[in-house]
Amino acid sequence: MIYIKLLISFFQIGLFSIGGGYAALPLIEEQVVELNGWLTANEFTDLITISQMTPGPIAINAASFVGNQIAGPLGAIISTLGCILPSYIIVMILAYFYFKYKNIKIIQGVLGGLRPAVVALIASAGFSILVTALWGETGISAKLSDIDPVAVILFAISLFILRKFKVNQIMVMLGTGVAGAAVYLMMGR
Repeated sequence: MIYIKLLISFFQIGLFSIGGGYAALPLIEEQVVELNGWLTANEFTDLITISQMTPGPIAINAASFVGNQIAGPLGAIISTLGCILPSYIIVMILAYFYFKYKNIKIIQGVLGGLRPAVVALIASAGFSILVTALWGETGISAKLSDIDPVAVILFAISLFILRKFKVNQIMVMLGTGVAGAAVYLMMGR
């Protein structure tokens, strides 16, 4: 039964993940955290971190990770298959119609209309991760004392380094991971 549930959940994620991995994050979070309760919000944030650090698309990495956590290696395979199957089917159908009708203005209009929605999905996922990183699972709070100052400092330093020096993102992630581990260990957390 869990295999069918994993397949259906990740099939839905794959079906509605227009715009790539970052656009899929809100959908993954809804299925994995909110609807099925397979992971907590903190575990989901860790999942995103792990998915970013490993090679490959984030949605596929997330599907593999969640499937493995819930139902072992077979669960990982089924979740990953569920995630990629809709894309495979849709791309084959769209490729046929695109090459047949690519010069029609309405097709170009539809593609142009999807771009802002994809940007909104990516922004929503980024905001959700930022809230979890800075405030934890409770979400945004009016009290400044609820904000994790270490997370704010690491975020600010990382953003500054990425924007100012154009350093490789993996190096920044590794550096902040090491710095965060050191600081949190010293604080006893």
